[in-house]
Amino acid sequence: MTQQTITLIGGGLVGALLAQLLARRGFRVDVFEKRPDPRRAGFVGGRSINLALAERGLQALRTASLADDVLQHAVMMRGRMVHPVDGVSGLQRYGVDDSEVIWSVSRGGLNMLLLDAAEAAGVTFHFGQGLATADLDARRMTLIDQHGAQRQHDAAVLIGADGAGSALRATMNDYHPLGQHIEPLGHGYKELEIPPATGAQRFAIEPHALHIWPRGGYMCIALPNTEGSFTVTLFLPAHGPHPSFDTLPDAAAASAFFRRDFPDLLPLIPGFAEDYDSHPVGSLSTLYLDRWHIDGRALLIGDAAHAIVPFHGQGMNCGFEDTVVLADLLAEAGSDTADAFAEFQRIRKPNADAIAAMALENYIEMRDSVADPRYLAKRELGARLAQQAPQHFMARYRMVTFTHLPYAYAYERGRAQDVLLEQLLRGTTNVDDIPLDAAITALQATLPPLPPLRHG
Repeated sequence: MTQQTITLIGGGLVGALLAQLLARRGFRVDVFEKRPDPRRAGFVGGRSINLALAERGLQALRTASLADDVLQHAVMMRGRMVHPVDGVSGLQRYGVDDSEVIWSVSRGGLNMLLLDAAEAAGVTFHFGQGLATADLDARRMTLIDQHGAQRQHDAAVLIGADGAGSALRATMNDYHPLGQHIEPLGHGYKELEIPPATGAQRFAIEPHALHIWPRGGYMCIALPNTEGSFTVTLFLPAHGPHPSFDTLPDAAAASAFFRRDFPDLLPLIPGFAEDYDSHPVGSLSTLYLDRWHIDGRALLIGDAAHAIVPFHGQGMNCGFEDTVVLADLLAEAGSDTADAFAEFQRIRKPNADAIAAMALENYIEMRDSVADPRYLAKRELGARLAQQAPQHFMARYRMVTFTHLPYAYAYERGRAQDVLLEQLLRGTTNVDDIPLDAAITALQATLPPLPPLRHG
């Protein structure tokens, strides 16, 4: 068992899970987190959007022996409940049955559970200590607390799990440019809340679904919380003509907009005016880096390396998958962190780039396509092919969400399958017009069988 010391910057979800996994593999781990300990000060700061936990994240939690504990505090979501303007909603299942679901979890509750597990494994946390700068040549960093007091800390191996605004990334980029490119989405978000229902029924709307109000170019979504409330998120263009956050500066303007575009949702949010006026508009961007590490001295992981937009529900799942890969590589490498870091980037960067692209595509799908007849026809034909030829066809969403196939594979296979579906439909949106036997023959002639699938 090695006793090498690794210093982590960031005690959020990815940092806390990575710390626990490393400690269980025999590393000494110090974690520096600029925020106070949320278990004592309450969970503050950061994004509060509910998180969608899927198979990749669950597998990482199983590796840490935490999956069962987390699922006790999660709400199952079977699919998308789509709410058109006319109010007639319908469920679009994510998977084939209840073995293929995702889970709505609280960011704060999950973070605190991961912190407890890491401390139990022997990790040392230093809260209220933010990274000011790091001298990568001297392998020393300067920390600063909330009062401005600074102190030094020796750090031979630094890992940054400090999110999209990573302080370690900024320091590394100053030392050696990382090829950083940030691509703003141009859309922002604002959070609202549907409170628990009164009486025996805790939930005001169907609890086991991710609710979507798609409106073409913008949308609302709602995710359930265990106590019966829903976190509602409005996604809109940040600037430009109506509707945008520029044209909806306050609750009065936004109420009129909701009455027209989300008439069934507005009555469910009694605190709409207070929520709208008091909650900030969040920004959304995708982060791309050419390099994630500086030899064996410093590495970025999770959002610090590859922040993505939230529309595939995979940001946390991707970050958790990162932690297992990195912990295994470091355990195998011993003191040769440079090789481990290089191999981590080689394995994970193509997959991070692929899920970034799929998350952007999924935003368009969620706000526009879920109510589009052509999208629905392709979805139905794909479902029939998956049922009749499961070795050759699986919807891309299922590959991403319910298997451990690499993101990069799911992305390319999904594109090839989509081309085939377009060819088979040939301009019709009536799936019954397509002879299924001929479609299966074309599928098997066009695409090789899927790799062996590994579910949880």
